[in-house]
Amino acid sequence: MIKRDVFEYALVRVVPRMERGECFNAGVIVYCRAHSYVAARIHLDEAKLLALDPGADVAGVRAALRGVEGVCSGGTEAGQAAGDDAGRRFRWLIAPRSTVVQPGPVHTGLTADPAAEVERLLGLLVR
Repeated sequence: MIKRDVFEYALVRVVPRMERGECFNAGVIVYCRAHSYVAARIHLDEAKLLALDPGADVAGVRAALRGVEGVCSGGTEAGQAAGDDAGRRFRWLIAPRSTVVQPGPVHTGLTADPAAEVERLLGLLVR
């Protein structure tokens, strides 16, 4: 029997115009406490972004999405969160915010391989 552990995930959404409330999925964050694992995978569909807001700052949105990946990876890329453990970095990333890049609700599941899970979810829910 394969041992599976609980994991949590949240989608990363882009909300180009807050007043309209329209959004689309641009990534996924996966956290597995048993493996001390947190990672984000991002896929920005620029055509969707520009369809929702022709004047969108594409470079700014990309930078914000890279920031999510940086916090997950830890080290100098994580900024002030560099010294935090994986769980604390995940909790910081999923905190609600009113910005163009926002986390979605947190969901749970079971996995034997959190790294494979983040790729599976990216393909299923984002691409």
